[in-house]
Amino acid sequence: MEIILHRLFLKRFKKMPKNVRVKFVERKNLFRNTPFHPILNNHSVERAYPGCRSINVTGDYRAIFKQRGDVVVFVNIGTHSELYS
Repeated sequence: MEIILHRLFLKRFKKMPKNVRVKFVERKNLFRNTPFHPILNNHSVERAYPGCRSINVTGDYRAIFKQRGDVVVFVNIGTHSELYS
């Protein structure tokens, strides 16, 4: 699986607290090996982000991604309220 970080994602990621950045790297590695691991809560966010899914990074932080075959593009990251308000 190829994982790409979109420029919007990178822009927001750089502003995240260090503990969230570290946790995202851990979750991304888990996602690469087991995309539907229960900790990730991988689920559709079709209503807010057409064609996208979300994984949990921490209790409140989520990472939004699109998947096309074997390529995953993380497009956004933020708190639940930032992403869905």
